Amino acid sequence: MRRIDLREWRESNEYSLTIAERDALEAALPSPWLSIRHVPGAEGRYTLQPGSTVGAVEVGDLSVLIRPKIRIPQLLSLACYAIGKVKFQTSDFEFPEESSLPDVLARALARAARHAFSRGLLHGYLPQEEALLTVRGRVRFEEQLRRRPGIIVPIEVGYDEFTDDTLANRLVKAAAMRLAKAGLRSHRARNDLRWVAGMLDNVSVCEWPQNAVPEVKFDRLNEHYRSVVTLSRLVLRGGKFEAHRAHRGGVRASGFLMDMDAVFQEFITVALREALGLSERTFGESCIPSLDTRNEVRLKPDLVWKHAGRYVFVGDAKYKNIASGSIPNADLYQVLAYVTALDLPGGLLVYAKGERDPATYTIRHFGKRLEVAALDMEGSLEDVLHRVEFLAEKIRRLRHDTANIHVAA
Repeated sequence: MRRIDLREWRESNEYSLTIAERDALEAALPSPWLSIRHVPGAEGRYTLQPGSTVGAVEVGDLSVLIRPKIRIPQLLSLACYAIGKVKFQTSDFEFPEESSLPDVLARALARAARHAFSRGLLHGYLPQEEALLTVRGRVRFEEQLRRRPGIIVPIEVGYDEFTDDTLANRLVKAAAMRLAKAGLRSHRARNDLRWVAGMLDNVSVCEWPQNAVPEVKFDRLNEHYRSVVTLSRLVLRGGKFEAHRAHRGGVRASGFLMDMDAVFQEFITVALREALGLSERTFGESCIPSLDTRNEVRLKPDLVWKHAGRYVFVGDAKYKNIASGSIPNADLYQVLAYVTALDLPGGLLVYAKGERDPATYTIRHFGKRLEVAALDMEGSLEDVLHRVEFLAEKIRRLRHDTANIHVAA
């Protein structure tokens, strides 16, 4: 199998692609996920430039790996914190021999599963309703009379079965099956996933939409499953396209991809919420009053703080490649629209460090202040969370400015 290794946002060297491979890649990774440019005067030669999507894709006999700008262990520790506030250490994802995101995830999932399963598979009571020849549990009299009036057997009964077919185990099995179809490069990773699936042989095979992966409520009985369930939910929420989907030309594609823009936005939201000591109801992404009086210009900022029925802060998170040194006007206009719609004195625009340096813009005539900050995502999770505290302090100051205006009014 031919291999192409790419890095997030960076244009590659020249590669040879058949028309079928090019078309299949464009179908599996449409722009801006991946830009494919023909090299002038060189038939069948192309350069490839990923966007903010990272992971791995197999198209026919071609394997394409897209590495993130930050190290994979750092990415996964941030992503797991964002979806479950689980503080994985980067060492939990250290597999130096693996260079592919799906392979590292597979190895990490198997490691977490071994730890969770070491105490035996998690069991729970699952409600069952059946028609049996003997009584088990409780008789469902209304259902019996409705379905079989005057007939003694079979009997409609309901009971709770003690089983390993629990939601937690279903999530782990679904994640293992999802990664197994992701074009893994590592023989060790494939073997690890076979072991996980084998341990869960009696567990049902389930599928959920990416935006509706269920959560598990943890207590003292299932706390040891928290890490493996968090990783499983990350896998099930992370894949950008369905594995083993046939594209035009008959070439099949499979893979696992994560959107760094979504990871960054979700991490910023959760980390700031924790740093500010707020709830999901008071801080996060939210629709706000429209910009115009006819309610046609709808707005939905990434970061909104609402206190006592009043908006006290607004901001936006951007994980994007800024080629030049200046901030795109569109980003500033966007935040200005937010603060204008909410009549706030200022707002915050947060980039990933390396894409933008801190700055402050005071808007002429309006006097509104737009602050730009950068979050360095390198280092351990604790390092990044410490830096988030500085962003939280900026937000407190902006909120304080808002409170002063309301008092003056």
